[in-house]
Amino acid sequence: SYVASTKGKTVHEINRFEPSSKTCSDCGHINKDLKLSARSWACPSCGCIHDRDYNASLNIFRVGASTLGLGDVRPSLTAIAA
Repeated sequence: SYVASTKGKTVHEINRFEPSSKTCSDCGHINKDLKLSARSWACPSCGCIHDRDYNASLNIFRVGASTLGLGDVRPSLTAIAA
């Protein structure tokens, strides 16, 4: 926060209990059964496979952008034939 202010930036905090790792960044499903030891997981709703930390970073960005009034910032995805 101090360093950000010296650079003219602001820091916004999200709720510490926000399920950022457990929420599918593609469909929004919350995987309540996800264990802390699971480093990657497949969403039981849409089947998307997530790296736990990368998925959390997308969700934290989305919550922050929503808090700032930027609307829905989910990336648009193009379907690929199997």
